[in-house]
This record gives sequence, C-alpha cells and structure tokens, in this order.
Amino acid sequence: MKRFFLLVPMAAVLQFCTYSQTPKTTGMNSPKNNPHYSNTDSTKLNVADTDWEKVLPADVYRVAREKGTERPWSSPLETIKDKGTYYCAVCGNPLFISDTKFESGCGWPSFYQPISKGSVIYTPDNTYGMTRTEVQCGRCKSHLGHVFDDGPPPTGLRYCINGVVLDFKKAQEAEKKFQNQDLKDKKNS
Repeated sequence: MKRFFLLVPMAAVLQFCTYSQTPKTTGMNSPKNNPHYSNTDSTKLNVADTDWEKVLPADVYRVAREKGTERPWSSPLETIKDKGTYYCAVCGNPLFISDTKFESGCGWPSFYQPISKGSVIYTPDNTYGMTRTEVQCGRCKSHLGHVFDDGPPPTGLRYCINGVVLDFKKAQEAEKKFQNQDLKDKKNS
C-alpha cells in the first residue's frame, strides 16, 4: 500500500514534466518539400491525405489531417509577442495577424479573429462527448483547433489553435515576401 502512495505523486510529477519539454518542431515548418505551400495563392486545395503525409512533418500531419491535438504549453508560438502573420503550416494560407492574438491561459495560441472570413471554415465537432466548433484552414481544410465564445472584445471569440499547424512570419519578413511576389507578378504581366 505504501508503494501505491509513493507512485501516485511520482506519476503526477512525471506528467507535469512532459508538458514543459521543448517540442521537436516549433510550428515554423519548412515548406520547401511541399508543392502546395504558398502565402499568396488562395486557390482551394483538394489533396489526398496520402499526398499530405508525404510532404508534412509527422507531428503536423497528425494534428492537421488526423485532427490531433498538441500538448498544452508545448508551442513556442503560444508566448511569442512579435508583430507578424500566422499562416497555415500545411498550405501557407494566411490565418491570423498578431494584433488579434491574446493570452488566454489555455495552453495554445489564442486569437479573437481570423484575418478574413474565408481564411478559416467551421465544422461541428461532437467528439469525446462534447459539443464544439472545429476551426479548419479555409484553403486546405486542415484541422487547426476550435473556437469558443469566451474570448475578449471586440468579437468575444477565442480561437484556440494548435501551434504546430501554424507558421509565423515577422511583419518585415512577410512584407518583403509580398513585395517580391508583387514585383514578379508585374514582370510576368
């Protein structure tokens, strides 16, 4: 019986430690091997999961395509305060701007509003005996997280998003990329 009472606190400590470990990926995935990744192309994608599995890191695939969830407090993107844009790590679709990010204390990056109405889509999620609203990427339909109605003004919404399915680009970096794309478009027209 004494062993049982010693094992329970030890198990709790070990579980807590796993939440504080640094993840293998930071949510800033390299799109180099992903032919579907673009921060400027808004064409809707219809790609088979077997094809996504070939180009996505395993942890991104698990969350995005299998509707998994990363451990709370494991994403460096939860606490980042830099100005910039958050993109879908699967397809590069712009999702949220840093001005709409807030500290919710839930363990995942939280936002009160997407970049545009079409940047995300909503689907009912009744798994695990709960009634929730799933948030998916509006371009590739990858699972991002869930939206709740307990957020701050002006929307009152909390988009609770898995950091592993987000790419973050600082404002200057994103602006430079858009300017370069604009120059290429002008040369090609």
